Amino acid sequence: MVNTKVNLCGIELDNPVIPASGTFGFGYEFAELYDINCLGTFSFKGTTKDARFGNPTPRIAECDSGMINAVGLQNPGVETVISHELPELKKCFSKPVMANVSGFSIEDYAYTCEKLDKEEQVGWLEVNISCPNVHGGGMSFGTSPEAAAEVTKAVKAVTTKPVIIKLSPNVTDIVSIAKACEEAGADGVSLINTLLGMRIDLKTGKPVIANKMGGFSGAAIKPVGIRMVYQVSNAVKIPVIGMGGVSNAEDVIEYIMAGATAVEVGAANLVNPYASKEIVENLPAVMAKYGVKNLIDIKGCAHNG
Repeated sequence: MVNTKVNLCGIELDNPVIPASGTFGFGYEFAELYDINCLGTFSFKGTTKDARFGNPTPRIAECDSGMINAVGLQNPGVETVISHELPELKKCFSKPVMANVSGFSIEDYAYTCEKLDKEEQVGWLEVNISCPNVHGGGMSFGTSPEAAAEVTKAVKAVTTKPVIIKLSPNVTDIVSIAKACEEAGADGVSLINTLLGMRIDLKTGKPVIANKMGGFSGAAIKPVGIRMVYQVSNAVKIPVIGMGGVSNAEDVIEYIMAGATAVEVGAANLVNPYASKEIVENLPAVMAKYGVKNLIDIKGCAHNG
């Protein structure tokens, strides 16, 4: 027998498989297909203070071994998430859920996190700092250690539950940003978010998506995710959630060997709605194949090589 359990910021998960925000809705849509309680948990759709329609269409472009999206954080706003989405989720999911939060100012982040922190169903707050800092001239909070720390401190000041900061890979030194978040009080970090990508329509000579550029995800970005998780987990003491190109149980093992405590599954859910379920089901056999009895035994083992 193998043990798939992991501990994420003081909360035990049956397994480390977590569908990523933006690829799993608010869960109950997937609950129509299978029992989502088989998952470790999931990160629900990125939520902002106010409702957002998102970017104009087209928003999606296919790529070799991946996809580009520029949905633009479309969501009903935190009040509706609390009054409608979470009660619907509670009907089909009995575990703590990860609340993903985005914002356009420090005040936005603090307001939304404080609201969601009070919800019994919320186990962790995953704070996405890859959004534009509109009040600061369009700079992303996630590209500056100082700005990342500022968001972390503001959220920690108004919450009691574990705060996990989601980092952008579109930076020169992700380690310095992760360390700044840790020093500011973050309970964990998750990485990587999407890379910035673009496609051009050869018939029109124009960008495929209306936003011109968008987030590139899928199997092609896994080596970047593995590298960054390896670097960050070696530099911080807080848990790291790894993601980027995860599509099978072998990918989960590889991320944990790089230093991740848990692993998020993103684009694969959009290709195959059963992807996360299949990864959970296949994980014990893959662990046995590689002689792994407990996931904790291989966490960060690549650092010993």
